[in-house]
Amino acid sequence: MTSIDELFKASGVGNKRKLEPLRDPNEIYKSPRLTSNGRSSRHARVEDEAANDDVEAGPAPPEDDENADYGPDLPPDDDEEGRFYGGGITAQENEVLDYVDDPDPSADAAPEKFDSAWLRRTVINFEKRINKNAELRAKFEDEPQKFISSEADLDADIKALSILSEHPELYPEFAKLGSVASLVGLLAHENTDIAIDAVEIINELTDEDVAADDDQWNALVDALLDADLLGLLVSNFERLDEEQEVDRSGVYYALSVVENLCSGRTTTAEQVAENDKLLKWLLRRIQAKEKTVSQNKQYAAEVLAILVQTSSKNRRKLASVDATDIMLQLVASYRKRDPEKGGEEEEYMENLFEALTCIVDEPEGKTKFVEAEGVELCLIMLKEGKMSKPAALRLLDHAVGGSGQAGTEVCQRVVEAGGLKNIFTLFMKKNNDNQTTEHLIGIFGSMLRLLPADSAERIRTLAKFVEKDYEKTQKLVKLRREYATRLSSVDEAIRAEQSGMSAEEKEEMADEWFSRRLDAGLFCLQTLDVVLAWLVAEDDGAKKTIQKLLADRDETLGVIRETIQEQIDGIDVEDADGKDTKEMLTTLVEFLQ
Repeated sequence: MTSIDELFKASGVGNKRKLEPLRDPNEIYKSPRLTSNGRSSRHARVEDEAANDDVEAGPAPPEDDENADYGPDLPPDDDEEGRFYGGGITAQENEVLDYVDDPDPSADAAPEKFDSAWLRRTVINFEKRINKNAELRAKFEDEPQKFISSEADLDADIKALSILSEHPELYPEFAKLGSVASLVGLLAHENTDIAIDAVEIINELTDEDVAADDDQWNALVDALLDADLLGLLVSNFERLDEEQEVDRSGVYYALSVVENLCSGRTTTAEQVAENDKLLKWLLRRIQAKEKTVSQNKQYAAEVLAILVQTSSKNRRKLASVDATDIMLQLVASYRKRDPEKGGEEEEYMENLFEALTCIVDEPEGKTKFVEAEGVELCLIMLKEGKMSKPAALRLLDHAVGGSGQAGTEVCQRVVEAGGLKNIFTLFMKKNNDNQTTEHLIGIFGSMLRLLPADSAERIRTLAKFVEKDYEKTQKLVKLRREYATRLSSVDEAIRAEQSGMSAEEKEEMADEWFSRRLDAGLFCLQTLDVVLAWLVAEDDGAKKTIQKLLADRDETLGVIRETIQEQIDGIDVEDADGKDTKEMLTTLVEFLQ
């Protein structure tokens, strides 16, 4: 017969649990095992009876009652889980079962409310952390182990401020409480890790993706600038070692803060550009010698490009610190060599060209461009460059544009440097893309407008349109047909949409329609017609050629006149440049009668 021992072995019940370490009875009493939802970790539990010192050791003898019920006590009546529930399982296993029943005990808890009261509590704690760390650092300057713990606490509190980026409505009060200045002050902390954490949080708070309105954003940014954010950023640029990964990230975050400030509002971007130390550091950074262009070097070039895109004042400022000469030297390396496509260096090159293109829109920038031999460099790139060719052509287009003596000097330098051959050779190539064509026509228009009458440079330019039986003039007319056809189809679609619309509906759609016409080549068509009008006015042979080519499609000079008249009607004459342009176009219309 099977023994009792063998039955227990076959049941699969494990060995007895090991004896747990002895604990203080008071501790056991004061710390019952509770789950996170406040319930006992055991579903059924028998309370231990109070110890009785007078009772002998061992089980109590049974009473002399022949009817007494001997054996173990019955389970309590409130054992809802059944008599044998939990038998043989550990407390840890019980907790696992409890978690399965209620995986998130805190789910029912009310979410924390991020309001003014929360902000004040957070700010008070933040200031305490800063003060405690400062006190311990001062007291135990040579014993870092005594203040490192406070530094860790401060680090955690800095990072906790990132939640503010989700509640920009608290920005004004955050600034009013003075903690913006405290946060900025941490950029001067002896521990660069703390300074980098502060920079990272400022970057998050000023990020363009934060849903802050103008008042909220202005309140925060004004407080940041009042606390000398720019000066402290420059200090960190100088002290951080980009050979170290953490410091390199810190420089990146600092550059991101500068970008955020420039992207928010024009006045702030102009304040950034007024910081000479910052501009000098950015210009030094883009010149740093590196085996491969790093992310931060590229980012510095991007920040400079954003600065000059923002306002005319910033463009003049960069021109005054010789940024034009520096950037031209940097892009010169791409005359024959192309950067790796899709890499940091390609974007770096594009940002340099973008910054230069903006700077030369200003008279001061044009002057610097000529002095630094920018015209000659662009002409070389048009002949030898590959990836740099489109950027160089766009740069030259902007350099010769505008009005005034500075633009005239650029146009004259183009002719003097033998640029007419390069430009017209490129123009006569087949399969030029729209951007190339647009920039070439823009250059023609600027040169015909700005080169002085009867000057050698103007005569040489006009001769290019006359030579080889007016082949360049013929191509201009051909291009005009293509752009006019493209624009005509768009205009027809717009007219169909306008039918049945009220005047108010048409006004609402006006901007969208104008945008569609621009996409179809309106600007290029207008520039083409201005160039053709100049040729009609300057040369009788060119006039006859244009008239003949237009007649092939039953058109007259009237189609050119209509396009130019549309330009005149849309010019704002409040500024001097607009007034001069209107006078010039009005004069040209007279030659098209």
